[in-house]
Amino acid sequence: MNKFLLSVHVLAAIIAIGPVTVAASMFPPYVRKAVAEPGDQKVGAVLAMLHRICRGYAAVGIVVPVFGVATAIGLGVLTDAWLIVSMVLTAAAAAVLLGRILPVQERLLAPEGDTAVRQSRQLGMTVGVFNLLWAVVVVLMIVRPGSTTGV
Repeated sequence: MNKFLLSVHVLAAIIAIGPVTVAASMFPPYVRKAVAEPGDQKVGAVLAMLHRICRGYAAVGIVVPVFGVATAIGLGVLTDAWLIVSMVLTAAAAAVLLGRILPVQERLLAPEGDTAVRQSRQLGMTVGVFNLLWAVVVVLMIVRPGSTTGV
């Protein structure tokens, strides 16, 4: 059962978190392009699509921690420090996505002027923090301090 839970956890992370990190990273440059080319409907459509991807996959992403906790319980590692740190960082990434990235994207779907450019730069930095949090979680999941795999 643990192999099944772990497989779903890893697949969900790849399928749900990967698209969010890419789409969120692509959003700020398209905001700047939309400001530079105000009449371009294609750029607006791309912004809307990127936001839908982030919003949709954020909802699907709840599967990742659910199956992660189930796997941890099955493996008896729920109280290990590396896993607790991973869970805290995952919660922080979710808070950044839900509390900052998605709301700012929503406001920038029809960007205008220097304010939008400034907000897109700030959003880019926020997305960088979000991506860094996930990168650290991935490293912790691979390295697993105290692991018995011998690697």
